[in-house]
Amino acid sequence: MPPAQPDLDDCCHSGCNPCVFDLYDEALERYRVAFAAWQARQHTRQQAQ
Repeated sequence: MPPAQPDLDDCCHSGCNPCVFDLYDEALERYRVAFAAWQARQHTRQQAQ
């Protein structure tokens, strides 16, 4: 399941580094990479059957 996107109110708008949205973007990218790898493994398994 992808990470939950923060609400606009979750950001304090003070220029934090990292911002909650930066952390979300990083988590979402890790999710996308992991999901793509899972899909590739599933495709390989289906081809082997």
